[in-house]
Amino acid sequence: MNCRLLLAFFGLSLAALTQGSADKSDLPARPASGQPWGVKKAWNWHRQAGPIRGCNYLPRTAVNSTEMWQAETFDPQTIDQELGWAEALGYNSVRLFLQFVVWQQDPKGFKQRLNQFLRIAGQHRIRVMLILFDDCAFAGREPYLGKQDEPVPGVHNSGWVPSPGLRRVTDRTAWPELEKYVKDVVGSFAQDRRVLIWDLYNEPGNSNLCDKSLPLVEATFAWARVAKPSQPLTMGPWADFDSLLSRRMFELSDVISFHGYDAPDGLRKKIELCRSFGRPVICTEWLRRQVGNTFAAILPILAEQNVGWYHWGLVAGRTQTYLPWESKKGDPPPKVWQHDVLQPDGTPYDAKEADLLRAQRRNRGR
Repeated sequence: MNCRLLLAFFGLSLAALTQGSADKSDLPARPASGQPWGVKKAWNWHRQAGPIRGCNYLPRTAVNSTEMWQAETFDPQTIDQELGWAEALGYNSVRLFLQFVVWQQDPKGFKQRLNQFLRIAGQHRIRVMLILFDDCAFAGREPYLGKQDEPVPGVHNSGWVPSPGLRRVTDRTAWPELEKYVKDVVGSFAQDRRVLIWDLYNEPGNSNLCDKSLPLVEATFAWARVAKPSQPLTMGPWADFDSLLSRRMFELSDVISFHGYDAPDGLRKKIELCRSFGRPVICTEWLRRQVGNTFAAILPILAEQNVGWYHWGLVAGRTQTYLPWESKKGDPPPKVWQHDVLQPDGTPYDAKEADLLRAQRRNRGR
C-alpha cells in the first residue's frame, strides 16, 4: 500500500507521530537478528506449500485491522461467507494484517479470535500469511481502540492505521511490549499448519519513517526466531529495492517477498532481482488495473516465473480500496477499480477476471 499519496491529500504531517524517541545512547543494543533458513530448507518448504494463489484480506465490514480484530466488531459470519467466495474462485491463501493494540488490550481474546479465523479459513482450504507490524498510516493517526472512524466518502483506505503505531517504532521504551507481542503470537502458532508463512512487517519505513524502521525490522526477526516457528519468515521490500532497509529485509528473509504494483515490464525486473537471491519468491501485493497491472497481464508472468502471489484485496467494503490511491473526498466510484475483485454481494467486478482465477487453479493444481 502507498500511503504517502493519501497523506498529501489529507494535508497531514506525520512528523509529530514520529517524534519523542528515546535517546539511543541510553538504550541497550538491539538483539542480533538471527540467521535465515538455508536455501535447501526454503525450497523444500516451497515444494510442500505448492502454488500460492492469494489475496490480501479484510472483511467488507472492517475499515481497518483494529475493527477486524476487536471483540465487539469481529465478524466471523462475514469472514466465513467471503472465504467461501474466495475458495470458489480458486484462492488457497490469504495475507492477513494483525493489530498490536488489540493484542495489548486482551492477548487471550485476540488469540482466540485469530484461532477462530484460522479455523474458518481451514474449512475453506485456505492457509494464512500473518503480518505483525505495518507502517502504513492512511488515516494519519496512531492506532486506537474502540469505535473506529467511518470511511471518508470517495477516499481510498481512509481509516487505515499502522501497527504497532509510528511512535512505538522509534521509541525503544515501548519495545518490551512489542517483543512480548511477537513472541506470544508467533510462539502460539509456531507449529500450526494453518499458518503458511509469517510476513513480519508490512512496508517498514513508510509514512516517512524511512530507515528509522530498520532497528525494529531487525529486532522483529530476532524475536520471531526465538519462538522457533516451523513456518518461514519474510519481509518484503516495497519501494527502493537497493536501499539499506530493503537489502536487510532480503538478507534476513527465509523466502523472498516483494510488492509489485508496476506495469508488466517493471514487475519482471523486480522478479529478476528477487530471484537473484536463489530463494523462492512471493509477490505479496499487486493489482493496480489503471497502469496495466491486471489479472490478464500479471498472472501469466507470475506463473511463468513460479512466483507465489497475493493481490490486493478481495471484497469491496469499508476500506474502499477499489478507489485509486490519489482519490479525494467525494470522488465517485471509478469506472476502473484499482483493487478488489468482488462486489459486496459476492458477484465479480469483472467476470473475465473470475474465469482467469479459476483457470489458475485448474492449470496449477491444489
